[in-house]
Amino acid sequence: MKTVIWVALLITVGIVTAVFVGFDFSTSAGTKEFDDEQNGLKDRITIKFSHIYSENSPQGQAARYFAKRLEERTDHQVEVEIYPNAVLYNEEEQLRALREGNVQMIVPSISELTAEYPRFQILDLPFVFTTHDLVKEAYDGKIGSRLLKDIEDEHMKGLDFWFGGYKQVTSDKKLVKYPSDFKRMHFGIMDSPIIKGQFNLLGASTSVVNFNRIYRDLEVNFIEGQENTVSNIYTRKLYQVQDYLTVSNHAIMSNIILINKDLLDELPPEIHEEMKEAMSETTAWISRHAIEINDRQIRQLKRDESIQIHLLTKNERIAWMERLNPIYSNLEPVLGKELVDEIDRIRNQ
Repeated sequence: MKTVIWVALLITVGIVTAVFVGFDFSTSAGTKEFDDEQNGLKDRITIKFSHIYSENSPQGQAARYFAKRLEERTDHQVEVEIYPNAVLYNEEEQLRALREGNVQMIVPSISELTAEYPRFQILDLPFVFTTHDLVKEAYDGKIGSRLLKDIEDEHMKGLDFWFGGYKQVTSDKKLVKYPSDFKRMHFGIMDSPIIKGQFNLLGASTSVVNFNRIYRDLEVNFIEGQENTVSNIYTRKLYQVQDYLTVSNHAIMSNIILINKDLLDELPPEIHEEMKEAMSETTAWISRHAIEINDRQIRQLKRDESIQIHLLTKNERIAWMERLNPIYSNLEPVLGKELVDEIDRIRNQ
């Protein structure tokens, strides 16, 4: 009998304990309390921002700056996830990924768009946008306005242009000073007819090279040289597989910021406005800092003596410009008369 009573007592205690342990006193009024941070999670907007550049490049730093400013301006209602170094998509994949909504923002080089939007070649022309003021004028004026109209479609929209710096030339064979130095050399280039035409006029052959494979292609001598900003040469460690760098400043590295249009159309008006302001702040930031970043990194290359550096002389620069002069002819069928007139105006200043 004592055993039966003891077992019954244990069962009773167990039931009571289970009831009290399983009962949530906080929900006794029929609702569950959330803190402010939890309450905002369901309203948070997440933007995946994918790019192919190093985190320390001007583009990589600008992407982080934009993310920070947009999150601050929206009181963290918008969260921007940055995916650098083509960890999600390379330059051959990112446009499609944006259109399909797999990412919401990308920052491709304008050269990547020239096959589909031929007028974008205008920003690849050599020795046109030779000062920072002319670069800004191109982005903010007739050229930028026309290109932003071209890029609009039902899946994406261009927000702004970023300046990544001036392009230089590297080689593993010899310093290229005069056009004749390019003869019988093979260069890796971006997929732009203007760039291909430039190197052909200089006497070199070319292959289109994926940005994230360029180090390997140089290392195995598939190509002997390439053109890029100092920042990309430095952050991608191209100086380890190239012996010579010519500071030519012959062309600009331009990027366009593209956003998925479905996302843009769904944003509340106040968030849309904050995004515009954050992008405007970021464009101003990269305009100020791109040259500074490139200058700092070329000073580092000089200190390291890891690559022989040559700055084009005035006479050498003139020789390049004369050899490349034919590239400006017959542009009207591609660019249209309005943009050709604008290029002529800029070049004659």
